Amino acid sequence: METIYDWMALIAFAGLIVLFLQRSSMDEPPDTVWHYMPPAIGCALSNYLGNEGMGVLAVLTLGAVAAYVWFVLKPRLPS
Repeated sequence: METIYDWMALIAFAGLIVLFLQRSSMDEPPDTVWHYMPPAIGCALSNYLGNEGMGVLAVLTLGAVAAYVWFVLKPRLPS
């Protein structure tokens, strides 16, 4: 945990885990475990790119992860 990219990827991955655990406890989950693979790989890729000095690509990759989660997994906000 040396760079900001480590922390950003970890926070995004932790949020993904929380969403997965919340949905996996439902009687009829809206998605499968395979739907979580692209954003998980995106978090790892973002961390790698950031650690290799490609900060702009790392941030863009993390933005793509956020867009995937928002548009594909569609988390519900608490009301």
